Amino acid sequence: MKRRLFAGAVIAMCLSVLGFGTLAYFTAEDTAHNVITSGDIDIELLEWADEEKTVPFPAEGVSGVMPGTETTKIVEVKNTGSNAAYVRVGVEKEIRLSHGVEGEPDSGLMKIDFDETSWTLGDDGFYYYKEALQPGAVTEALFASVSFDPGMGNLYQNSTASVEVTAYAVQVDNNGGTVMDANGWPEK
Repeated sequence: MKRRLFAGAVIAMCLSVLGFGTLAYFTAEDTAHNVITSGDIDIELLEWADEEKTVPFPAEGVSGVMPGTETTKIVEVKNTGSNAAYVRVGVEKEIRLSHGVEGEPDSGLMKIDFDETSWTLGDDGFYYYKEALQPGAVTEALFASVSFDPGMGNLYQNSTASVEVTAYAVQVDNNGGTVMDANGWPEK
């Protein structure tokens, strides 16, 4: 009898501990305050009209350029964000003939001296800066001048030539081992 009483007491005690444990499990409460802050990727396209890089390239362009001449246009990219970035740049040349002139302009008559040491041309037509660009750093110049073929004939009198430059950046962290392996590039 004492044995049954003792066994019953042990069972009752186990059930009460189990009941309180279950109640505590379902009613336990705690609050955690987690803040996750990400860095930012931001770049600035720099275009200079002089070798000293003191005169920004004018938004309205340069006029009076003649065949056989060269115009200074230095193109660089600055990382203004707080994280390292991979950089790519798109360059498009175009010649628009003067109003009323008939013919097919050849933008190949404009030559650009691309830096192929610090930059590489990808299969997609973009130039990729070979190194990760650290915050505050500036790339080597993608190019420093645009020259015009001396054989440009009368078809090009009063025409307008333009070099459109667009820069893009993506994060370096967790994004491939090189600029060519990086993902997340924006569409053109």
